[in-house]
Amino acid sequence: MGPIFSLADFFDMLRRRAAVILYVTVVGCILSLWMALSQQHMYHSAEVIQVTRPTIADDLAKSTVEGSSARRMQLIEQRLMARGTLLEIIEKYALYADMPALTSTEKVVMLRNAVSITGVAAVREGFADDGTISVLTITAMMPTAEQAQLVASEFGRRTIELSVASRIEQARKTLSFFAETEAAVASQIAALEDEISDFHAANDVALPGTVEFRRNEVAAINESLLDIAREKILIRRAADQASATERPATARRMLAEAQEQLATLDAQHDLLSARKAELEAALQTTPEVQRQLGVYARRMQSLQGELETESTHRNEAEVGFRLETSRQGERLTVLEPAGLADYPSTSARKNKALMGGMASLLVALGVAFALELRAPVLRSAAQMERETGLAPVASIPVLDTTPPRRGLGGLLRSLRRLLPQRLARRGS
Repeated sequence: MGPIFSLADFFDMLRRRAAVILYVTVVGCILSLWMALSQQHMYHSAEVIQVTRPTIADDLAKSTVEGSSARRMQLIEQRLMARGTLLEIIEKYALYADMPALTSTEKVVMLRNAVSITGVAAVREGFADDGTISVLTITAMMPTAEQAQLVASEFGRRTIELSVASRIEQARKTLSFFAETEAAVASQIAALEDEISDFHAANDVALPGTVEFRRNEVAAINESLLDIAREKILIRRAADQASATERPATARRMLAEAQEQLATLDAQHDLLSARKAELEAALQTTPEVQRQLGVYARRMQSLQGELETESTHRNEAEVGFRLETSRQGERLTVLEPAGLADYPSTSARKNKALMGGMASLLVALGVAFALELRAPVLRSAAQMERETGLAPVASIPVLDTTPPRRGLGGLLRSLRRLLPQRLARRGS
């Protein structure tokens, strides 16, 4: 403890360093009072938003907006805390208008530190954490209660709007993607059909729908050819019989008629035979053409399966988009609107001034003790005996030659001079 070993030494130090202690304490109290008066009160306001589950179960109508609500809230918070959004809010409500010296960046930092967004995780279902949030709390700390309420309400409103807009936008993008994919597959099928038609025309290949028709036509021609052959046989027999039984003039006339009928039947036979040859040539294909037709068939089957899949996905995306636009999916609702604070959230100025005064007194005592350490002088008989082991023969106190003053000041001066002496005598 240095030169302070007893209570008498401590009081003696207080008497000697009273001026320093008084000056330091007064200056510290003035500074504490100034800081307490210059401190601005801060008001607290909070808005509570509930994250509501989808109205329709996923088994009946699945939403296309995937991902946990915690990740979506994190993205929304990042967009809310962006510089542009904060500047819009500052300009809208004229925040920090009483601080014209602040720059835009400083205002953005102050507002970013004054607003906090916290989420409460929902109860787990089983052992897995799906990242679902049940309650979202937006807290604002502002110089006035009105500003705190307005800022908390503004952030809550923007949070709900961003949540709705982001979900609708994600559902719209999903629907647009699958619709474009379906249209692309449909265009590929149309292009393949055109390619197959060009291939059939180039290789004289009948379309699948006309092959059976041409085969039936060939069968009908064959039957007509058989009928012509039968008629020709009947005509020849009739001519031979007329030649044998009829008179020569009648036989010649009937033979001439038979020749005309045979000529007509031969012309029909030639025409049908030419048509048959044409149809048979059209029905005949080479192995290379057959292989290419198989390739086309497999490609067409694959594209049709892909088109069916994309159509299913598009239908699901359309249902999800309708869910989001009709607000049937996950949504945010205000559970507790931001209220107007009755009292400031910061501590009272009186308490801060009192704490500053106590701290100033402690600092003054520390300064006095430091001054005592810098001048370790033996000031009493007890200190001399304790330090050297020799008891002084006599102890002459310091004589104050100033004339005594009357009144309260003189009384206090006398008590300050006599108190250390009595304590020193008791200690010795």
